[in-house]
Amino acid sequence: MAPASPALTAEPARDCGLCPRLVAYRQENQARNPDWWNGPAPSFGDPGARLLVLGLAPGRTGANRTGRPFTGDHAGVMLFETLLKTGFAQGRYDARPDDGLALVDCMISNAVRCAPPGNRPETPEEAACRPFLTARLAALPRLEVVVTLGDVARRNLLRALGLPASAGVAGHGAEFTAGPYQVINSYHCSRLNTNTGRLTSEMFEAIFRRARSLLDG
Repeated sequence: MAPASPALTAEPARDCGLCPRLVAYRQENQARNPDWWNGPAPSFGDPGARLLVLGLAPGRTGANRTGRPFTGDHAGVMLFETLLKTGFAQGRYDARPDDGLALVDCMISNAVRCAPPGNRPETPEEAACRPFLTARLAALPRLEVVVTLGDVARRNLLRALGLPASAGVAGHGAEFTAGPYQVINSYHCSRLNTNTGRLTSEMFEAIFRRARSLLDG
């Protein structure tokens, strides 16, 4: 039998049962909020993207609620405003999956596709979800640059490429080559990082302007 196409394995099934703790949390949210998405958040964006933005995991009231990565939570405001400013998105972000926003030459995904309790996935859950990330990378034939949001996303990207987590330099604004891709690290655009000033809008925008220069330079 021929191997499955990467496009068929890049996204987990809506009822994916690989991680018992995350399934239980999903079912708990489903019972409380039956009108929410309550499933693995599929990647969002341009299938011909040259830029991939990789986050950690869906937020409970963000992508777990809306079904679109970074949509409906605090982090999404900064991310989508920055993508609009730097030409990687068009339209208007209105925190809804039907707001008409479209990504341009860009896709957003997460290392772990289901919302974890306390926004903290466990190491076995990262490992269980990693084949989807490997397949997601393989299904982007034009991909050149990856922006990782936070250190966990950086480590999972490297492991998805068959590299040790130590293969890439940590730190905001750090750059390195991993497999065929140029990687740029960023602090995560979480409420904690933005409220404390660890990450400013100027710092975040500079990451995506650098990605633009690598793609168009």
